[in-house]
Amino acid sequence: MSANLIERARQTLIIEANAVKSQLKHLDDEFFQAVGIIAECSGRIVIMGVGKSGLIGRKIAATMSSMGIPSVFLHPAECLHGDIGMLMPNDIVLLLSYTGETDEIKKVLPVIKNMGIRVIVMTGRPSAKPWKYADLIINSHIEKEACPYNLAPTASTSAMLALGDAIALCASEKKGFKKETLAKFHPAGGLGKKLTVRVKDIMRKGKDNPVINENRSVNEALLVMTRTRLGATNVVDNAGRFTGFFTDGDLRRKLQKDKSLMNRKIKEVMTRQPLTISPETLAVDAVKIIKQHNFDNIPVVGKNQKPAGIVDERDLFAEGIV
Repeated sequence: MSANLIERARQTLIIEANAVKSQLKHLDDEFFQAVGIIAECSGRIVIMGVGKSGLIGRKIAATMSSMGIPSVFLHPAECLHGDIGMLMPNDIVLLLSYTGETDEIKKVLPVIKNMGIRVIVMTGRPSAKPWKYADLIINSHIEKEACPYNLAPTASTSAMLALGDAIALCASEKKGFKKETLAKFHPAGGLGKKLTVRVKDIMRKGKDNPVINENRSVNEALLVMTRTRLGATNVVDNAGRFTGFFTDGDLRRKLQKDKSLMNRKIKEVMTRQPLTISPETLAVDAVKIIKQHNFDNIPVVGKNQKPAGIVDERDLFAEGIV
C-alpha cells in the first residue's frame, strides 16, 4: 500500500473530523432559535439544496422525518418550474448552501419570502448577499476542505451533515421524542424489531412450550425437554400455576451428586422462584437479561402465574434481535 495514499486518507479523516468539531463554536443563539422554530412548526420542514448540499439535505430530511418531524426535500430548480406550489403557509424552509452563490438559490429565495414562508439558512458564508431574505442563519463555516485543492465539497458537507443531525436531535428532544416514536416510524428492519418485537412474539408457546406437573419424575421431565428440544421445562402445580424451572444444566449438575435423581419428583430438584420475564417484555431487553446471567433460555410467566412459554437465545438470534 502506497504511503502517500495512507497519508492522504489519514489527512482526509483528520480534516473532516476537525471540521465537524469546529461547529461547536456555531452553537449560538441563532442555532437554538432555529431548533425552537423547527420543533414548533405546525407544517413541514422543507429542505432545499443544490449539488452536494442537496444530497446532505435529503439525508437531514430523512433523519427529521424518522424522528417525528415531518420533512421533505425540494430541489430549488424544480421550485422554479412549478414545484414551489408544494409549499404551504405553515411550512419552514431549511436551505443548505455553503457559498450562497448558486443561481437557483438566488432566484428561488425572494419567491419563497414573497409567499410569507420563514427561511432558515445553513451556510459557510453568513454574509453572502442572498441571505438578506433569510429569517435565521446557521453558520457552518470551516477552515478548509479535505480536497488537496480546497475545491471539492468534503469537510464542508460533513460539517453540514453533523449540524443537521444536531438540529434534528435537539428539535425532537424539544418535542418530547421517545423511543416509541422512533419505533413507530421504523416498523421494519433490525431497528424496528429491537423497538417493537416483544417476548410474546417469539417465545415458544402452545405445543412448543414444555410444561410438566411438579409431581412427575425427573425422567418424565427429561422426555418433555427432549421432545421440545429446548433443554428446559416449566414446572406447574395441579392448578397449572408456575412453580419452578428445570434445565439440562440442572440435570447434569445434580446427577453427579445423586445417582437416583431420575426417579425423584421434579419439584424436589427444580429451581424454585427462578428469574422470569413477562410476555410484554421487549425482546431486546430479554437479550440483555440472557447475556447478564449467561442463560440459554428464560421462563415466560403471565399475570395469572401460568407459564406462557419459554424464550430461547437461539430464537432471539434467528429473529435478528441479538
